[in-house]
Amino acid sequence: MPKILLHTLIKAEKELVFDLSRSIDLHKISTRHTNETAIAGKIQGLISLHETVTWRAKYFGVYHHMTVKITAYNRPDYFIDEMVSGPFKHFRHEHRFILQNEGTLMVDVFEYTSPFGFPGKLFDMIILKRYMEKLLQKRNLVIKDFAETHKWKNILKS
Repeated sequence: MPKILLHTLIKAEKELVFDLSRSIDLHKISTRHTNETAIAGKIQGLISLHETVTWRAKYFGVYHHMTVKITAYNRPDYFIDEMVSGPFKHFRHEHRFILQNEGTLMVDVFEYTSPFGFPGKLFDMIILKRYMEKLLQKRNLVIKDFAETHKWKNILKS
């Protein structure tokens, strides 16, 4: 099972980074290049424990649907989203937030299993793991940009 571990230091309060990370609206901004949109469940605002969102996105020239559910949640320390239905055999994304002197260390632990047995594993090794890592890094840079500037005010309206 491929596993991606990312550490992103963000010069902002832990609660702010946590909330931006669970924002459906900011997720849409960070994945514009895939035409990703929320089509069912929680489609805007901040997703919370036991809520689901169904995403529609174009990856590798094909549109996919994936429903994820928040299965664990402890604001502002961590939350976990897991695939309920979609293109993966298994998908689990753990989001951790650790207070640092410089701000907040955002830690992503992303685990997934592709379908199709050996061909799926080969696809992971050659293409998918690198692609997913870049996608997560891009998303984290958007979170960082919004958290470290006043842009977050457009996303987290009181």
